Amino acid sequence: MIRVLLADDQKLIRAGFRALLDAEENIDVVGEAANGREAIELAAELLPDVVLLDIQMPVMDGIEATAAIAADPKLTGVHVVILTNFGLDEYVFSALRAGAAGFLLKDTDPGDLVHAVGVVMRGDALLSPGITRRLISEFVTRPPLTLPPGEANLLTAREREAVALVARGLTNAEIAESMVVSPFTAKTHVSRAMTKLGARDRAQLVVFAYESGLVRPKG
Repeated sequence: MIRVLLADDQKLIRAGFRALLDAEENIDVVGEAANGREAIELAAELLPDVVLLDIQMPVMDGIEATAAIAADPKLTGVHVVILTNFGLDEYVFSALRAGAAGFLLKDTDPGDLVHAVGVVMRGDALLSPGITRRLISEFVTRPPLTLPPGEANLLTAREREAVALVARGLTNAEIAESMVVSPFTAKTHVSRAMTKLGARDRAQLVVFAYESGLVRPKG
């Protein structure tokens, strides 16, 4: 059973999402929050697997709430998915930096919502190759952030290769095929890279890969 917490300041949206998710046998909506602060408090109390978090809320917005959840060692198993009306914008990219596993548009198809919950529950990034390319073109081509010196050097050559393939939007199976290794080995390279870089999930590996210059956008 996947435990889900909904956080949105609009009751109608929460009710709609709850109805869709509660209809699934393997999903249980365990709570609802009307702002970011409530979301943090309920996440700590209920320990959901997935938090569907609106990016724009009163009291505390989704970015601040995401950062707080990501920073709490007791909530390492909580995966945050950002909900937005606006598609890709600066707020969404900031949320990925803060620790979100991905994002969904509020008008997404019901089937895609259910699928998304399962995707982040498995620890995958909710970023399709198409979305990854758009992230690159819209944000990562800007001057990179200043990263701690030598951060990319924490990784072995094979780990850097795996991270680069994650940043291209490949799954573990596709990474294994590209690197000519087993799926288990590919997953191990990705997991070790996440551990060394302190990344919560694959979405943060994507951000790291481009901001550090490990991977560069194709012109």
